Amino acid sequence: MFQRTSTMKLSTLAAALAFAMAAGSALPAAAQSATPAGTAMNDSLYQQLGGEAGLVKLMDDFMRRLLADPRMQPFFKDVDQDHLKAELVTQFCEVSGGPCKRRGPDMKRVHEGFDINRANFNALVELLQDAMNAQGIAFSAQNKLLAQLAPMHRDIINVK
Repeated sequence: MFQRTSTMKLSTLAAALAFAMAAGSALPAAAQSATPAGTAMNDSLYQQLGGEAGLVKLMDDFMRRLLADPRMQPFFKDVDQDHLKAELVTQFCEVSGGPCKRRGPDMKRVHEGFDINRANFNALVELLQDAMNAQGIAFSAQNKLLAQLAPMHRDIINVK
């Protein structure tokens, strides 16, 4: 079973994802773009996550878990699921060093008015961990991804 050695990192990622999904209908369609010429990009984490196909598979699992969990369902049940999944795939692709670029409002603006507290955030992270474990993503790759997503928690949790 996945060890929860970095609750803060995990909480940050989950909240960012879950609440980005909850606000998914307000976000513009994800835009994919190639890395600019002459720019070196380290895509090793992106590759460890299985590239685009792996991220799509992870988000399929994660979305099922979010909708089935009574703690998260209120945030996600009325959201355009396909759009939200596309936004999450793009966000994870970008933060993992892949060739994607998310366009749209910043995380703070996306999450305004959702009354997201630390418990909501932690529940989302738990479900993301479960999805990553179910997809066989290595613990080291999970930690790297969570470390990339962690700084977003400051813009997502908006209720004490």
